[in-house]
Amino acid sequence: MYLPPHFEESRVEILHDLMRAFPLATVVTLSTDGLNANHIPLLLSCGPGPFGTLRGHIARANPMLDDLVPNLEALAVFHGPDRYITPSWYPTKKEHGKVVPTWNYAVVHAYGALRVVDDADWVRNLVETLTTQQEAPFSEPWSVSDAPQEFVHQRLGAIVGIEMVITKLKGKWKVSQNQPVQNQTGVVQGLKGLGEDSASEMAYLVGKAREEQPQ
Repeated sequence: MYLPPHFEESRVEILHDLMRAFPLATVVTLSTDGLNANHIPLLLSCGPGPFGTLRGHIARANPMLDDLVPNLEALAVFHGPDRYITPSWYPTKKEHGKVVPTWNYAVVHAYGALRVVDDADWVRNLVETLTTQQEAPFSEPWSVSDAPQEFVHQRLGAIVGIEMVITKLKGKWKVSQNQPVQNQTGVVQGLKGLGEDSASEMAYLVGKAREEQPQ
Protein backbone atom coordinates (compact mmCIF):
# COMPACT_ATOMS: atom_id res chain seq x y z
CA MET A 1 0.00 0.00 0.00
CA TYR A 2 1.32 3.41 -0.97
CA LEU A 3 1.52 5.24 2.36
CA PRO A 4 2.82 8.83 2.44
CA PRO A 5 3.76 9.80 6.02
CA HIS A 6 1.02 12.44 6.33
CA PHE A 7 -1.65 9.79 5.63
CA GLU A 8 -0.24 7.12 7.97
CA GLU A 9 -2.23 6.11 11.07
CA SER A 10 -0.20 3.92 13.43
CA ARG A 11 -2.15 4.14 16.71
CA VAL A 12 -3.32 0.59 17.37
CA GLU A 13 -6.41 1.65 19.29
CA ILE A 14 -7.57 3.79 16.33
CA LEU A 15 -6.94 0.95 13.88
CA HIS A 16 -8.81 -1.49 16.13
CA ASP A 17 -11.77 0.90 16.36
CA LEU A 18 -12.15 0.89 12.58
CA MET A 19 -11.77 -2.88 12.36
CA ARG A 20 -14.57 -3.34 14.89
CA ALA A 21 -16.82 -0.76 13.23
CA PHE A 22 -16.32 -2.27 9.75
CA PRO A 23 -15.73 -6.00 10.39
CA LEU A 24 -16.31 -7.24 6.83
CA ALA A 25 -12.74 -7.71 5.62
CA THR A 26 -11.33 -8.61 2.23
CA VAL A 27 -9.03 -11.55 3.00
CA VAL A 28 -6.33 -12.08 0.37
CA THR A 29 -4.40 -15.35 0.20
CA LEU A 30 -2.01 -16.89 -2.29
CA SER A 31 -3.12 -20.06 -4.10
CA THR A 32 -1.58 -22.17 -6.84
CA ASP A 33 -3.79 -20.27 -9.30
CA GLY A 34 -2.70 -16.86 -8.02
CA LEU A 35 -4.24 -14.43 -5.57
CA ASN A 36 -7.54 -15.37 -3.94
CA ALA A 37 -9.83 -12.78 -2.29
CA ASN A 38 -12.74 -13.57 0.02
CA HIS A 39 -15.02 -11.21 1.93
CA ILE A 40 -15.36 -12.39 5.52
CA PRO A 41 -16.67 -10.75 8.72
CA LEU A 42 -13.89 -11.03 11.28
CA LEU A 43 -13.99 -10.80 15.06
CA LEU A 44 -11.09 -8.91 16.64
CA SER A 45 -9.53 -9.83 19.97
CA CYS A 46 -6.89 -7.58 21.52
CA GLY A 47 -4.51 -10.38 22.48
CA PRO A 48 -1.88 -11.39 21.98
CA GLY A 49 -0.14 -8.03 21.78
CA PRO A 50 0.66 -5.76 20.24
CA PHE A 51 -1.83 -6.14 17.37
CA GLY A 52 -4.34 -8.83 18.40
CA THR A 53 -6.03 -11.75 16.66
CA LEU A 54 -8.71 -12.04 13.98
CA ARG A 55 -11.19 -14.92 13.90
CA GLY A 56 -13.84 -15.83 11.36
CA HIS A 57 -15.42 -18.73 9.50
CA ILE A 58 -15.76 -19.85 5.90
CA ALA A 59 -17.65 -22.58 4.06
CA ARG A 60 -15.98 -25.96 3.83
CA ALA A 61 -16.68 -25.76 0.09
CA ASN A 62 -14.61 -22.58 -0.26
CA PRO A 63 -11.66 -23.28 -2.64
CA MET A 64 -9.56 -21.07 -0.39
CA LEU A 65 -9.05 -24.12 1.82
CA ASP A 66 -7.80 -26.38 -0.97
CA ASP A 67 -4.26 -25.07 -1.10
CA LEU A 68 -3.89 -22.76 1.88
CA VAL A 69 -0.17 -22.76 2.69
CA PRO A 70 0.65 -22.98 6.42
CA ASN A 71 2.69 -20.07 7.81
CA LEU A 72 2.35 -18.06 4.58
CA GLU A 73 1.36 -14.44 5.20
CA ALA A 74 -2.19 -13.43 4.30
CA LEU A 75 -3.74 -9.96 4.19
CA ALA A 76 -7.05 -8.77 5.65
CA VAL A 77 -8.21 -5.36 4.41
CA PHE A 78 -10.78 -3.44 6.45
CA HIS A 79 -12.56 -0.67 4.53
CA GLY A 80 -13.72 2.31 6.58
CA PRO A 81 -15.59 5.44 5.45
CA ASP A 82 -14.87 6.77 1.96
CA ARG A 83 -16.20 9.69 -0.09
CA TYR A 84 -15.51 11.55 -3.31
CA ILE A 85 -14.24 15.06 -2.58
CA THR A 86 -15.15 17.80 -5.06
CA PRO A 87 -12.76 20.74 -5.42
CA SER A 88 -15.82 23.00 -5.33
CA TRP A 89 -15.65 22.67 -1.53
CA TYR A 90 -12.18 24.28 -1.46
CA PRO A 91 -12.11 28.06 -0.85
CA THR A 92 -8.77 28.11 -2.69
CA LYS A 93 -10.66 27.23 -5.88
CA LYS A 94 -11.88 30.83 -6.01
CA GLU A 95 -8.43 32.17 -5.15
CA HIS A 96 -6.29 30.50 -7.80
CA GLY A 97 -8.18 27.53 -9.31
CA LYS A 98 -5.28 25.15 -8.75
CA VAL A 99 -7.38 22.34 -7.28
CA VAL A 100 -8.36 18.84 -8.35
CA PRO A 101 -10.88 16.21 -7.19
CA THR A 102 -9.80 13.40 -4.90
CA TRP A 103 -11.18 10.48 -2.93
CA ASN A 104 -10.92 10.34 0.85
CA TYR A 105 -10.87 7.00 2.67
CA ALA A 106 -9.70 5.16 5.78
CA VAL A 107 -8.41 1.57 5.56
CA VAL A 108 -6.56 -0.91 7.73
CA HIS A 109 -4.31 -3.69 6.44
CA ALA A 110 -3.74 -6.60 8.83
CA TYR A 111 -1.07 -9.21 8.04
CA GLY A 112 -0.47 -12.68 9.44
CA ALA A 113 -0.60 -16.40 8.67
CA LEU A 114 -4.05 -17.99 8.52
CA ARG A 115 -4.77 -21.06 10.62
CA VAL A 116 -7.74 -23.32 9.90
CA VAL A 117 -9.67 -24.32 13.03
CA ASP A 118 -11.84 -27.40 12.46
CA ASP A 119 -13.34 -27.62 15.94
CA ALA A 120 -17.12 -27.64 16.44
CA ASP A 121 -17.09 -25.95 19.86
CA TRP A 122 -14.64 -23.26 18.70
CA VAL A 123 -16.74 -22.50 15.62
CA ARG A 124 -20.01 -22.39 17.55
CA ASN A 125 -18.52 -20.02 20.13
CA LEU A 126 -17.26 -17.78 17.35
CA VAL A 127 -20.63 -17.73 15.57
CA GLU A 128 -22.47 -16.98 18.82
CA THR A 129 -20.07 -14.17 19.73
CA LEU A 130 -20.16 -12.61 16.28
CA THR A 131 -23.95 -12.89 16.15
CA THR A 132 -24.36 -11.28 19.58
CA GLN A 133 -22.09 -8.44 18.53
CA GLN A 134 -23.93 -7.71 15.30
CA GLU A 135 -27.44 -8.19 16.73
CA ALA A 136 -26.85 -5.79 19.62
CA PRO A 137 -28.38 -2.70 17.90
CA PHE A 138 -31.70 -4.45 17.16
CA SER A 139 -34.71 -4.12 19.47
CA GLU A 140 -35.33 -7.89 19.21
CA PRO A 141 -31.86 -9.41 18.72
CA TRP A 142 -31.73 -12.84 17.14
CA SER A 143 -29.75 -15.56 18.92
CA VAL A 144 -28.29 -18.81 17.62
CA SER A 145 -30.41 -20.61 20.19
CA ASP A 146 -33.56 -19.26 18.50
CA ALA A 147 -33.12 -21.75 15.63
CA PRO A 148 -33.79 -25.50 15.94
CA GLN A 149 -30.66 -27.15 17.32
CA GLU A 150 -30.50 -29.85 14.64
CA PHE A 151 -30.65 -27.13 12.00
CA VAL A 152 -27.89 -25.18 13.76
CA HIS A 153 -25.77 -28.33 14.02
CA GLN A 154 -26.10 -28.95 10.27
CA ARG A 155 -25.20 -25.36 9.42
CA LEU A 156 -22.21 -25.31 11.73
CA GLY A 157 -20.99 -28.55 10.19
CA ALA A 158 -20.75 -26.84 6.82
CA ILE A 159 -18.20 -24.25 8.00
CA VAL A 160 -14.73 -24.16 9.54
CA GLY A 161 -12.96 -21.49 11.53
CA ILE A 162 -10.01 -19.37 10.50
CA GLU A 163 -7.67 -17.44 12.76
CA MET A 164 -4.96 -14.88 12.12
CA VAL A 165 -2.57 -13.67 14.80
CA ILE A 166 -1.75 -10.21 13.46
CA THR A 167 1.98 -9.71 12.95
CA LYS A 168 1.80 -6.37 11.13
CA LEU A 169 -0.85 -3.64 11.11
CA LYS A 170 -0.96 -0.62 8.79
CA GLY A 171 -3.50 2.17 8.59
CA LYS A 172 -4.08 4.83 5.95
CA TRP A 173 -6.31 7.79 6.77
CA LYS A 174 -6.48 9.88 3.59
CA VAL A 175 -8.69 12.61 5.02
CA SER A 176 -7.53 15.91 3.50
CA GLN A 177 -4.40 16.29 5.66
CA ASN A 178 -2.57 17.61 2.59
CA GLN A 179 -4.98 20.54 2.24
CA PRO A 180 -4.75 23.94 3.96
CA VAL A 181 -7.02 24.49 6.95
CA GLN A 182 -9.58 26.53 4.99
CA ASN A 183 -10.00 23.70 2.48
CA GLN A 184 -10.34 21.13 5.27
CA THR A 185 -13.07 23.28 6.79
CA GLY A 186 -14.76 23.52 3.40
CA VAL A 187 -14.67 19.73 3.02
CA VAL A 188 -16.25 19.23 6.46
CA GLN A 189 -19.03 21.69 5.65
CA GLY A 190 -19.60 20.19 2.21
CA LEU A 191 -19.81 16.65 3.49
CA LYS A 192 -22.19 17.59 6.30
CA GLY A 193 -24.37 19.39 3.78
CA LEU A 194 -24.98 16.13 1.92
CA GLY A 195 -27.05 14.87 4.83
CA GLU A 196 -25.83 11.27 4.47
CA ASP A 197 -24.46 9.04 7.21
CA SER A 198 -21.37 7.99 5.24
CA ALA A 199 -20.61 11.63 4.42
CA SER A 200 -20.98 12.59 8.08
CA GLU A 201 -18.54 9.81 9.04
CA MET A 202 -15.95 11.21 6.66
CA ALA A 203 -16.63 14.77 7.84
CA TYR A 204 -15.83 13.61 11.37
CA LEU A 205 -12.52 12.06 10.26
CA VAL A 206 -11.50 15.19 8.34
CA GLY A 207 -12.42 17.42 11.27
CA LYS A 208 -10.53 15.25 13.75
CA ALA A 209 -7.43 15.19 11.54
CA ARG A 210 -7.61 19.00 11.24
CA GLU A 211 -7.73 19.34 15.03
CA GLU A 212 -4.74 17.02 15.51
CA GLN A 213 -2.51 18.79 13.01
CA PRO A 214 0.22 21.08 14.40
CA GLN A 215 -0.85 24.72 14.20
